[in-house]
Amino acid sequence: MAILKIARMGHPVLLRRAEPVEDPTVPEMRRLARDMAETMVDAGGLGLAAPQVHVPLRLFVMRDGERVFALFNPEVTPLTEEREAGWEGCLSIPGLRGEVPRAPRIAWRGLDAEGRAVSGEADGMAARVMQHEFDHLEGLLYPMRMADLARLGFVEELSRHQAPQRPVRAPVEEEKA
Repeated sequence: MAILKIARMGHPVLLRRAEPVEDPTVPEMRRLARDMAETMVDAGGLGLAAPQVHVPLRLFVMRDGERVFALFNPEVTPLTEEREAGWEGCLSIPGLRGEVPRAPRIAWRGLDAEGRAVSGEADGMAARVMQHEFDHLEGLLYPMRMADLARLGFVEELSRHQAPQRPVRAPVEEEKA
């Protein structure tokens, strides 16, 4: 297995719609999915789409608890008109986070690494990650989904300014002898 180079915002591969995978069971696709999973875990991500590793194919990997799985040719459908704002980061946009509105519940389907049709529903963080990775397959980055770019910032600044304020102590004057 190998750690793959991650494309960063500005690279054209991230802005184009990815092509369908003809056969997820061929050795090259299985190897790509394994390498993507290893790359995602190494980088500390929750998901990774093929375009993020310079491969314009409809495939993403993601963590589901301790399990990592690949989904080929996925389709994602919101199950409600409701949207919830949540903070997202992206391995292709290192150091930044933004508040993105997403459907809180989705239905999904695609093919697993064995070429079998799989489907299900997801909510919470799993739904957010799947929508984020699916957007990569459509050529979209999370800032393109943001309702308010004032809610985009560097991780260090956001954590510093969103942390509880510590009380400020006045300097203590030394006693004079």
